[in-house]
Amino acid sequence: MNKVERREKLMEMIKASKAPVSATALAMRLNVSRQIIVGDIALLRASGESIFATPTGYVLDKANTLESFGYVGTIACQHFEKELSDELYTIVDFGGTILDVTIEHNTYGQISGTLGVGSRHEADKFLEKLNENQDKPLSDLTGGIHLHRIGCKDKATFDLIVSNLVRKGIALT
Repeated sequence: MNKVERREKLMEMIKASKAPVSATALAMRLNVSRQIIVGDIALLRASGESIFATPTGYVLDKANTLESFGYVGTIACQHFEKELSDELYTIVDFGGTILDVTIEHNTYGQISGTLGVGSRHEADKFLEKLNENQDKPLSDLTGGIHLHRIGCKDKATFDLIVSNLVRKGIALT
């Protein structure tokens, strides 16, 4: 299979998957290295494909669009790393999906990362990956201040999440 055929197959695999697909899994299925997949994804993005990297793998933009949820709201939060699990669990336990995180950096301006965390299992995977890679949350760059877009079934669910994060001292009001 040549590189054009491989990239076409890669897009088919991502489109067909209902869950994020890791670069390692894609590499194994296409019999190439993980680095080849990462490069192919970069080239596909550069050609206009809406592929996003989440903590558990690649997804198409359609997984994080408004059509997937009844309501999408944005909340400003501030906390330190030790409260990160409480923030994530609160959001998913009350029915939200954490679509992304955004910070405002002094030099780079707005920086966002796609999360797609909608369950405790996904939250645990995200936390494990941070720990495993000895990475720090983006919010460490801004004294803990960050934004989340949260997808929910309705505004009442979003309001419930916000009120619980406010009660815990995580949401900024």
